[in-house]
Amino acid sequence: MASLLQLFSAGVALPTLCLVVSAVATLPSKAQTSPQTTFKDVQPNYWAQPFIQRLAQRNILAGYPDGTFRPEQAVQRDELAAIIRQTFNEPPVRQIESGSVFNDVSEGYWAEDPIESAYQQGFMSATSNGNFRPNQAVTKVEAITALSKGLDLASGTPVAQKATTQPSRRRTARRPVFVPIAITSLMQPFLIAQAQAAPATMTPQTTQPKASATTIVKNYYTDANSIPQNAVADVAAATKQNIVVNYPNPKVLNPTKPASRAQVAALIHQTLVTQGRIEPLPNNSPAKQYVVRVNGK
Repeated sequence: MASLLQLFSAGVALPTLCLVVSAVATLPSKAQTSPQTTFKDVQPNYWAQPFIQRLAQRNILAGYPDGTFRPEQAVQRDELAAIIRQTFNEPPVRQIESGSVFNDVSEGYWAEDPIESAYQQGFMSATSNGNFRPNQAVTKVEAITALSKGLDLASGTPVAQKATTQPSRRRTARRPVFVPIAITSLMQPFLIAQAQAAPATMTPQTTQPKASATTIVKNYYTDANSIPQNAVADVAAATKQNIVVNYPNPKVLNPTKPASRAQVAALIHQTLVTQGRIEPLPNNSPAKQYVVRVNGK
């Protein structure tokens, strides 16, 4: 029963199953034929309500059978993997063998496929001894880092979804070496050459040096010093893409605190906005004030 609840809450299995069955057979009158978009514990004035509702409308996130969403509940690593699988379909950057590749994820585990997809696509990684830690709560900075790495946000160009179908499980015979994903650094500041004698028709150089990742996070977050050093580049990249959402104070990231379902919903929503897959929140939406916007965008 617990596994079914987890699948349902991630919007992975049950809503998808309902949609598939409805296409080939007549369902009983009480069957759910459309996603639930309102939840009894998410009031219209709840800060993350627009983010949650929009993702629920797209079957990316779902509530629980009792009609709740549990927005303040912490997200576990297996649940984040399921949400990522439901949202994105990126090309694999590494392959794994058949059977569960992680010591702590048994074959048949409810999130086995999403975990392996998130690993293969570069969103999430394992420990050096081959553990995925599926039941460990995800911190906010870990959620941001997963999105940044999987979509290569540090390159400056958000990666759009390649297809609407779920990624297939592609395998190879060799067992991979478990090492954390290397941190991708932001581009180094451009070097501006000293002015040289030139013809009068030459256009003067106007390009300004790009701010470093450390400078970016310090400019936008009062608790920037709490960001793990190996995550600074990813947080800076996500910040530049207007993906980060901080409630109640946009200047406070709380990077090492567990990420709630509401917070993850906000991050996923803003990532889809950056990719052009969802329209931005209207300017009069109260929730928009919590989006960390670079240059007022």
